[in-house]
Amino acid sequence: MVNPNRITHDTPELRDVLLGFLESASSLCDMMNTTMAAVLNEIMSIQADEACGARYGERSDARVNSRNGYRKRELGTTVGTLPLMVPKLRSGSYFPTDLFERWSRTDRALAAAVAEMYVTGTSTRKVEKVAAKFGVESLSKDQVSRLCAVIDGEVDAFLAKDWSGMRFAYLFLDATYVSCRVGGRVRKEAFITAIGVGDDGRKHFVGFTCANAESYASWRGFLQGLEERGVRNVRLVTSDAHDGLVRAIGEVYPEATWQRCIVHVKRDVLAKIDGAEGQRRARAVMAPVFKESDPALVRALYHEAVRELEGFAPAAARVLEDAEVDALAHLSFPREHRVKIRTNNVQERMNCELKRRTKVVQAFPSTDSVMRLLGGIIDEVNADWESGRLFMSKESLAPVLAAERAENRIGEFEPDGEVQSNARVIMMVALDEYTKAA
Repeated sequence: MVNPNRITHDTPELRDVLLGFLESASSLCDMMNTTMAAVLNEIMSIQADEACGARYGERSDARVNSRNGYRKRELGTTVGTLPLMVPKLRSGSYFPTDLFERWSRTDRALAAAVAEMYVTGTSTRKVEKVAAKFGVESLSKDQVSRLCAVIDGEVDAFLAKDWSGMRFAYLFLDATYVSCRVGGRVRKEAFITAIGVGDDGRKHFVGFTCANAESYASWRGFLQGLEERGVRNVRLVTSDAHDGLVRAIGEVYPEATWQRCIVHVKRDVLAKIDGAEGQRRARAVMAPVFKESDPALVRALYHEAVRELEGFAPAAARVLEDAEVDALAHLSFPREHRVKIRTNNVQERMNCELKRRTKVVQAFPSTDSVMRLLGGIIDEVNADWESGRLFMSKESLAPVLAAERAENRIGEFEPDGEVQSNARVIMMVALDEYTKAA
C-alpha cells in the first residue's frame, strides 16, 4: 500500500486521488473494488464515446450520436461486487458485453474455484459461505451445483481416453459403495475403479464407473470397456475373490495371472474362526509366511501355516489351503514388485480417500453426481501420480512386458527337505513369541 505521507508536493493530483481512495476504502479489499470499478467505468466511457462516432478526446460536434446519462449496474466478480455506471446513448444502445462476460461471477476462475472446493469434499452450502467471503453474496447452492458441472467435460474426456499407446503390466481392481438416490429412494451403489501400472513406471487410473452391484455382468462390461480403450495384454490382475469379478477377469484377460489379495485372504481365514484368542493365534501363524522373499521358503511356510490352523480351526485351514495358488501368484514376478502386487492396498488407500472426501455429501442426488464428484477426485489424484515419482522402475518392468504371456509358476517352487526344515523352525519361533506375548 502507498504511504500518502511519502508523496511529494509535485504530485498533488495523485495525492488527492490516493487520499480519496484511502478515506473511502475501509479495507484493502474495498480499495481493490473501488479501483476496479473506476477502471471499468473509464473503459466503458471510452467505448461509449467511440460508439457515438468520435474517438476519445475529440470535440463533441464531431460526433454523430450523443450520450444520455448512465444506468447503474452491479457486477459480481471474484474480488467482490462492483458498482458500475453503464453509459446510455440518446439513440441506439450500448452494452459492454465483452467486459461483463470477462468479469462476471460465472467466469472460469470462480467456476474452477467452486468446482475445486466441491471436489475436495466441501458441501454446496459451505461453498456458498466461502464464495460470500469473496463478495459474491448471491451464489446459491443451485448455482454452485451448476458451476460444478464444469468438471463434466474433464470426466468425459478421462473416460474416453485411448490407452493403446501404453502397455500395462499390472492392473488393480476394486469397488467401494456410496449412498445414492435412484428412482426416488436412497440405495448403495458400487463405484468401480481400475488402476494400472504402465510401461512408464507410474500408476494410472484407467477407468471407473457406477453400477448397482458388483455382478458378473457389471464387471465384464467394465473390463470390456477398458480392453476396447487399449488396456490390453495385462500380465497380472490383483483383486479380491468376488466370484463375478474373477470370472470376468478370466474371460476378458485370459492371458493374465490373477493375484488374490493376501489381505483379503487373511480376512477370509479369520472370518472362519470364532473368538478373539483363536484369531490372534491365526494371525501369528500367518504372519511369517509373507515376511520371506524366497519363493520356495514362502511356499513351505504357507504349508506350515495350513498345518497349524488345522489343529484348532479346520474350516479356516481349508480356506487358506484352497487359496494357495492364487495367493502366491505374485512369486512368479520380479522380487522388487511382489510387495506391491500381492495386495490391493493401492485401491484400498484410494477408497479411503474417496470415503473421506464424500462424507460431507452423505447421499448423492444421482449417479451422475457420483460420477462428477468422484471422477473429479480421481482426475486430481491421477494428475499427481503422473507428475510424481515412479511406482516401479521402467527397467524392472521391461522383462514382465516382454514375456509373451504371464504364467503362474508357483508349482515350480517346490520346497526341498532343507527348506521345509527352515520353515518349521521359523514357524516354531513365531508361535513361541506369540505364546510369550499372550
